[in-house]
Amino acid sequence: MLHVLYLVGVAAFAASGVLAAHRANMDPFGGLVLAFAAGVSGGTLRDLILGRDPLYWTQDWILLTVIASVGVVTMVYLRFRTLPHRTLLLVDAVGLAVVTVIGARAALESEVTPLAVLILAVLTGVTGEVVRDVLCGELPPLLLREEVYATAAFAGALCYLLLDWASVGQGAATVVSAAVVLALRIAAMYFGLSLPRSHSHLEQEQG
Repeated sequence: MLHVLYLVGVAAFAASGVLAAHRANMDPFGGLVLAFAAGVSGGTLRDLILGRDPLYWTQDWILLTVIASVGVVTMVYLRFRTLPHRTLLLVDAVGLAVVTVIGARAALESEVTPLAVLILAVLTGVTGEVVRDVLCGELPPLLLREEVYATAAFAGALCYLLLDWASVGQGAATVVSAAVVLALRIAAMYFGLSLPRSHSHLEQEQG
């Protein structure tokens, strides 16, 4: 089940990479580059930190096939249809939700400290988005433009960690934690949720 969910998350990030490339007027090769970069960057960083060798995606031909297929299908679709910008955010939210939780699971299996689990889960979730936005010249990345992004990943990772401590089944913990991330991102998108900005107080004092 976890591998299937991971494929879903990676596929979502791959599609978001192609959508970002399309908005940046890149050619098809650029779209595929962003599909792979968005899809595997987070897991690659996590595995490098954990000292895993070989990297997970170098041994998983199914995952690479999914990324390539989703990338090509998305590019073909965009030849005939125009998708609103919010579609990119929604697809990205799905990828963030699933990949963050899989990152937490991988960190737990490596028996790192609870704080390291949270850090690695967030890094796994957000790195693909950062690499994608930097490569297509969209600065600052979505991570820095949307406050409830890394925060949503952190909340999902914390939820997964607590459920694991409570001995909740792996499948249920994964679904619940991913739902937390997805719900927070969608709420932030549709209701404008954000963390309090500290500079507002400074502006008032200066004024």
